[in-house]
Amino acid sequence: MIERDNAASHSGGKQPHHFEIQASDPTTRARVGILRTRRGEVRTPAFMPVGTQASVKSLTPDEVRASGTDIILANTYHLMLRPGLAVLEAAGGVQRFMAWDGPILTDSGGFQVFSLAQRREVREEGVTFRSHLDGSLWELTPESAIDLQLGFGSDIIMPLDELVGYGSDDAAQAAAMERTHRWLRRAIERFAARQADVAPDSRPMLFGIAQGGFDPDRRRESASFLRDLPLDGSAIGGLSVGEPKEVMAEMLDASIDGLPPERPRYLMGVGSPEDLWRGVAAGVDMFDCVHPTRVARRGALFTPDGRVDVTAARFRTHFGPVDETCNCPTCTTFSAAYLHHLFRARELLAYRLGTIHNLWFIQREMARIRDAIARGTFVEEMRSFLDRYRPADSAAAARQRQRHRGLRAEAGTA
Repeated sequence: MIERDNAASHSGGKQPHHFEIQASDPTTRARVGILRTRRGEVRTPAFMPVGTQASVKSLTPDEVRASGTDIILANTYHLMLRPGLAVLEAAGGVQRFMAWDGPILTDSGGFQVFSLAQRREVREEGVTFRSHLDGSLWELTPESAIDLQLGFGSDIIMPLDELVGYGSDDAAQAAAMERTHRWLRRAIERFAARQADVAPDSRPMLFGIAQGGFDPDRRRESASFLRDLPLDGSAIGGLSVGEPKEVMAEMLDASIDGLPPERPRYLMGVGSPEDLWRGVAAGVDMFDCVHPTRVARRGALFTPDGRVDVTAARFRTHFGPVDETCNCPTCTTFSAAYLHHLFRARELLAYRLGTIHNLWFIQREMARIRDAIARGTFVEEMRSFLDRYRPADSAAAARQRQRHRGLRAEAGTA
C-alpha cells in the first residue's frame, strides 16, 4: 500500500499538508483553500478548463492562464490514441508538449469509454473498446490507466472507474460501484509500486472516485469507502449524465456526507455557472467541464443575466460589448456586432474570442466565490448571482444548437 507522510490517508481528520482549508462558510459547506501540487498551487474552489487533447480548443496556454486558470484537465482516452504515450514521453510530458507551465489533472478515460456504448466491453480485468478514430482494438485496465498517466507526467491522476447512465437498473448501478471499488484498490497498488522511490513532494497525487449511481445510501457507501484508503483527494463521478438537476443535487449531498472533509473534493463533469455556485455550497472544491468552451464555440456567451446567443439578429447592430461589466480581452476590444459577424461568417476568430470570454466569466465567478467565502458573505453573494442569472432552458438551448447547425450548413461545413 502507499505510505503517506502527508497524512492524506488514515488522517483521522488531520488536514494533509498538500491541501490547506483557509476559510469556511458557517451556514453551508463552502470553503476556500489552497491545493499544493508539484507544479504549483491551485486556488480552490477551482474550475479546470478541459484540454481534452492537450489543448483548450482555440486558445494558447498564455490565454488560458490570463483568464485566471491555475490547472487544466486533459483526457487519458484521447491522449493514448493520439498522439500516444511514446510521443508524450519523448516530449518530456504533456506539459512540455503543450507549453503549459502549471499543473494538469488527467481523467482515466472511464467516461469516454462509457460514451462508446456498443464499442466497449467491460470485464473484471478492465475495459476493451474500439477507437472512435479507426476502429482499432484497445484495452484499459486499472493498472494501465495509472501507467499511462504517469507517462504523461500528470500532476493529479484519476483511477479507472465504471459509471452507468441515469435510468440504469439498480443491480447495474450496484455492480458498477463495487467494480469501481475493486479497481481502485488495484490502482492504488500500482501507483504505490511505481512511486515507491519518489519523494512525496515530487510525486503526482492520486485521487479516488466515488460512484453509487442514483441511490443516496449507495452514494454514501461509496464515498465512505474512500475514507481509509491512501488517497490525496476524493472525486464524485457518475453525475451530470442526464439526471434532473434536483437528483444531481441530492446525490451530490449524499456523496459529500461520506467523504473525508480534510481532502479536496472534486465534482467531475459539472461546469454551468449556476451549478458551480450550488456545488461550492454543497462542499465541492474542484470542477471541470467542457460546457463553457463548447457553448462558446456555438456563440453562446455568458453574462450576469444568463447566456446570450450572439448569432441572434438582435446583435447585428449592437456596437457595445456583449457584457458591459466584463473586462476580458473580447469585451474590452470587440463589439457584439463584430462577434455576431464572425460567427455568422464562420470565421475562426469567433471561436477564440467566444472561448476567451466564457473562460474569463467562469474564472471571475470562481474568484468571486473564493472572495465571498473569505469575507463571510458567500450566501448573500450566491443569492445575488442566482436571483439574476437565468440558466438556458432546454428549448432555448435546442434553438441555439439548431441555429448553429444552420450556420454550418450555410458555410458548407455541416
